[in-house]
Amino acid sequence: MSVRRWAAAACGVITAIAAVATPVRAANPVITSIYTADPAPLVVGSTLYVYAGRDEAPAGTNNFVMREWHVLTSTDAQNFTDQGAKANIGTFPWAGADAWAGEVEPRNGKYYWYTSVNGNGAGWMNIGVAVGDSPLGPFTDAKGGPLISDSTANSSGLNIDPTVFVDDDGQAYMYWGGYWAPRAVKLAANMIDTVGSVVTPQGLTNYWEAPWMFKRNGLYYMMYAANDTNGCVTNSNYACQRYATATNPLGPWTHRGIVLGQVSSTTNHAGIAELNGQSYLVYHTADAPGGGNFRRSVAIDKLYFNADGTIQRVIPTRGASPTVTTSYVSPWENLSAVNNGGTPANSADRSNLAYGNWPQQGTQWVEYAWPTAQSLNRSSVYWFDDDQGIDLPASCQPQYWNGSAYVAVPGASACGVAGNTENQMSFSTISTTRLRLNFTSRTGYSTGILEWKASLQ
Repeated sequence: MSVRRWAAAACGVITAIAAVATPVRAANPVITSIYTADPAPLVVGSTLYVYAGRDEAPAGTNNFVMREWHVLTSTDAQNFTDQGAKANIGTFPWAGADAWAGEVEPRNGKYYWYTSVNGNGAGWMNIGVAVGDSPLGPFTDAKGGPLISDSTANSSGLNIDPTVFVDDDGQAYMYWGGYWAPRAVKLAANMIDTVGSVVTPQGLTNYWEAPWMFKRNGLYYMMYAANDTNGCVTNSNYACQRYATATNPLGPWTHRGIVLGQVSSTTNHAGIAELNGQSYLVYHTADAPGGGNFRRSVAIDKLYFNADGTIQRVIPTRGASPTVTTSYVSPWENLSAVNNGGTPANSADRSNLAYGNWPQQGTQWVEYAWPTAQSLNRSSVYWFDDDQGIDLPASCQPQYWNGSAYVAVPGASACGVAGNTENQMSFSTISTTRLRLNFTSRTGYSTGILEWKASLQ
């Protein structure tokens, strides 16, 4: 296992109904004070470090302007602090421009930062390595020249996006490269020299760029950006994140599926880390105010593995996650079930918590409230049915706050009340800070929810 990525009742009749709230989650993107891209997560102790390039392109510029790398930190994967630029083009005296994707690997009590950088020689993009004594540096050039360049035998058509992994036996490997085929090489124990020949791994279906390697339960994983239209993206100018597995760190690899679909930026670059027992996918989008393909921003979402080791597809959260309130929640149920990302197996599935309002009957509600206005045109709800006092509702209706009152969402399709399914509905796009789901119980029963989603499609 790589050190870098895996750290690690009775109730009387209620006569008064009170609103109950769960805390607001931090926003995606994780920071908006600057534009950040190509995130590489690293967990050290109880802190998540995200190493990211800084996008400095002025509005309207259709090219990357990247001259420094920042480090973002968090202890809860929700609230992030920009620790500032910890390396830049000047860190490498031989470099000329383009502080592209990099990644940090700890070893020998030090931290090695592998980066994509434009050299001053014949090669366009090279891979350099800097070293520091702590996750925050200071970092200095460890080699005095490129680790990989165009002059390296069998180097990639574009020497970018290094991912470095140290196996259980102490052997380090580096993958990198763009343009349809990655490259791989063993690293020496000093982490700044290569050992043996550069190889071209096989089996990474539709590979484009941005590899990310890790090991879990004895199995090697490779996540990478692909840009095919065979289930990946709708337009090959964009990219998704596919993944493959292998029983050997150099492959051959077997394609397994998609981790992350097309995002709002044309590039799609991601990493995986575990903090406090929860896995996370860290990636970038163009979702920050004023953002774009050359003004990207880091985002983060929870990632889940199935029992067989396959990875569940991540659905990005956009904007600030909302505060959730309700007219009433039973003392033994949990309001956080409404938006905790669970995937129910059926309407009786409590494995990801359940919201219920027993013994309330008639019309009740749950509501999302955002700190800033959100554009929405879709909603879905998975109803809870415990075959006891909570049953499927008789009807439901979403409403939104128009600035002075709650009104029905316009152009809405039917609000479904079926069990054992995610009831989908669409409506005309609205901009609001509050979305409310009203639901009326069946006679003699209360109502519950396992998951409620709202989004813009």
